[in-house]
Amino acid sequence: MINSIKKTYYSEEQLADIVSSLGKQISEDYKGKNLLLVSVLKGSVIFMADLMRAITVPCEIDFMCVSSYQNGTKSSGVVKIIKDLDINLEGKDVLIVEDILDSGRTLSYLKTIIEGRNPNSIKICTLLDKPERRVVPDLVADYSGAEVPDEFVVGYGLDYDEKYRNLPYIGVLKEEIYSE
Repeated sequence: MINSIKKTYYSEEQLADIVSSLGKQISEDYKGKNLLLVSVLKGSVIFMADLMRAITVPCEIDFMCVSSYQNGTKSSGVVKIIKDLDINLEGKDVLIVEDILDSGRTLSYLKTIIEGRNPNSIKICTLLDKPERRVVPDLVADYSGAEVPDEFVVGYGLDYDEKYRNLPYIGVLKEEIYSE
């Protein structure tokens, strides 16, 4: 698995610093609010687990599974809900937790769906932002850990064909792996 990685972008230690910084800011911003973290499965689960431990204010969690990739490397443009939320969003301050903000299609779709459920507020927290790939130009994360260029990154929850999620760092996948 390690031989499939061209280079490392963010080490385990760098990721821990990013998550700690985001947790501090979110804790400050959500004091006295009714925080609900919504993890976008499967990619954000590792990030969300670490992020919620870095948040010092009370919060609830829920999970939503959506897909726009169908085992590819580029978004199909069609977003499909695979698992919906279990918690009623009325009165909640929703923070959507995502692994990477890429084209923006999925998060734009999710934000629209969640807005229709009457939360107090909706914000987006992404570990990685890849602005070069954005096709929804007005979608920006309220909290963003780090920016990455237009390369195929894996690790720390991010995958290719359901593999590499368990790498403890963010790395660039060698092109020959996903172009076969």
